[in-house]
Amino acid sequence: MLAAGREEQAAENLPRPLGLAGELARRLQATIRDGALAPGDKLPTEKQLAEQYGVSRAVVREAIARLKSEGYVASRQGAGAFVVARPGQTSFRMTPGDLRHAFELRGAIEVAAAELAARRCQPQDLVAIRAAFAAMQAALAAPGAEAAQSGVVSDDAFHAAIAAATHNPLIQRFLDFLAHQFSETRQLTWAGLPLKPGNAAAAQAEHAALLAALEAADPIAAAAAARAHVAGAAARFGLLQEDTVPC
Repeated sequence: MLAAGREEQAAENLPRPLGLAGELARRLQATIRDGALAPGDKLPTEKQLAEQYGVSRAVVREAIARLKSEGYVASRQGAGAFVVARPGQTSFRMTPGDLRHAFELRGAIEVAAAELAARRCQPQDLVAIRAAFAAMQAALAAPGAEAAQSGVVSDDAFHAAIAAATHNPLIQRFLDFLAHQFSETRQLTWAGLPLKPGNAAAAQAEHAALLAALEAADPIAAAAAARAHVAGAAARFGLLQEDTVPC
């Protein structure tokens, strides 16, 4: 392991927001995307990377593990890590804590899904959407740890039901794939129930507007309500910028 002084120097070389391993993984990804490391090339050794970036080998190992999980490299027994044939194209993973980009992605996808759902929503779809809305309302009326968890589950179910109402299996599958990561942005609202009931109440008012637009089969209003909901959620946590949610 490197000395404390060297790790302090690394903090300057590799900014902290993603952590040392996260920032190193990001830089190595950029090296691969730029073609400096091509498919089939072997990554430098742990020792070489540690010396190049001024971090410990433990940081390097964690960064390489991230590259593997994100589909950039693969290990060969006894030979090291190699760049895969289609780096970064075989998996998708959001960086934990990157909430601003997560909200932007939610906006791009959920606004389009809401508009399409308003055009195609069937009576049975509305039954599922209303049931999830009612469950959130019940959680809001009985704040507490269990109610907060119920709120998150019901919030996820509400958005999943809207995705199902698009009757587009690819949209459903993509949102199912992202469900866990999008759920993390919703936990911010419901986890604060005992201390910040206004957050969940504001989110539920936005859900109500979205539900009303779907019931009216109004795609323009549904898109606007979905956009307002994601923007509102981001703003409640100080993440809203002018370009956070698509126009």
